[in-house]
Amino acid sequence: MSMPMDLRTLPVRNTAVPPALGLLAATLCALAAGSAQAQSSARLYGIVDLSMRRASGLNEFTPSDTSATTMSSGLNNTSRWGLRVQEDLGGGLSAQAQLESGINAKTGAPISSTIYFDRQSWVGLGGHWGLVSMGRQTSLLADAISPVDPLGMRLASFNPAINVAALSQHQLGVGYGASGSNTASYRLNNSVKYTGEFAGFNVRVMHSFGEVAGNGGASDSTGVGLGYKAGNLQLSAAHQRFRNNDDTLGLRGHVLGAAYQFEAGIRIAGLFARSQAETSATTRARLRTLGLGATVPAGAQVDLTLAHYRVARERSARADDGYGRTAAFAEYKLSRRSVTYLEIDHTRWQGNFQGAANKQKATGVSVGMRHSF
Repeated sequence: MSMPMDLRTLPVRNTAVPPALGLLAATLCALAAGSAQAQSSARLYGIVDLSMRRASGLNEFTPSDTSATTMSSGLNNTSRWGLRVQEDLGGGLSAQAQLESGINAKTGAPISSTIYFDRQSWVGLGGHWGLVSMGRQTSLLADAISPVDPLGMRLASFNPAINVAALSQHQLGVGYGASGSNTASYRLNNSVKYTGEFAGFNVRVMHSFGEVAGNGGASDSTGVGLGYKAGNLQLSAAHQRFRNNDDTLGLRGHVLGAAYQFEAGIRIAGLFARSQAETSATTRARLRTLGLGATVPAGAQVDLTLAHYRVARERSARADDGYGRTAAFAEYKLSRRSVTYLEIDHTRWQGNFQGAANKQKATGVSVGMRHSF
């Protein structure tokens, strides 16, 4: 294999390459090397979050009639690892891709036993006009909730904004959309998503192909989202509809929220979400979620977050039920990447939402640590 010649090593003779030309060639080589490095980047990232949890009326996060002491993974922020790649194509264009997998940090196992990159798996083309991406991606309901969730997307396994409003655990008994799950529609396979930002507005459009043989509409999903950011104010909204596997039942979800960051660092946020699903040919279910909360800095290293959620469920031929849930976090920043935290939550079920055999109230206390890389 021939090696590229470095003009800096050529002997300088009176009739050959002048020293000035050799210096110029060396400078161009250095600039070319720097340019090549700037054209492409790959970043490995992740979160490891573990805590000890004591709960009454819950088995970790599942309603129960007993108490339990457990180790929990991803209580403050979901444990994960991922790879993000971007290449500058010139002319303002870039090729981008992301792979991300959830981790059960207490065992080292992936969260999903069937989808390795269960959180993200997409490739896209970006420019000044926005980003078009294809693959497994979060729904527009999830995208809209992320900037306005009162808990800041903490407590993912127990946060009504994530579980109910964004359909991560909708508990409807029917699978909607190409999510790979019968209990969640938070992430969708076979999806095409456009995201663009213009003068403070964020626009999102998404379609997920169901890819059910012989039925183009089965398991598909279409949505639109709109956000606005001006100074310390952020607004977010989305609508998305889903179809089930045989194209007989549908689900529609809506999200609207706002967040405001005061100069002192205090953040307040609130959201309202509503979803309506056909659970059979003759039955319907409606879920409403209301959340409100605040994060207050207590010095340079401590953040205090308090949020309350109210979930109401209506179902055909069944009594209405729901629950109220309050959660609080106190976080101590050991460094920019490492945080220790204390979490307390209280849930009061209504109308036997949790099951008649389980306690009507539940409490939990957790102490943990989160490290990001």
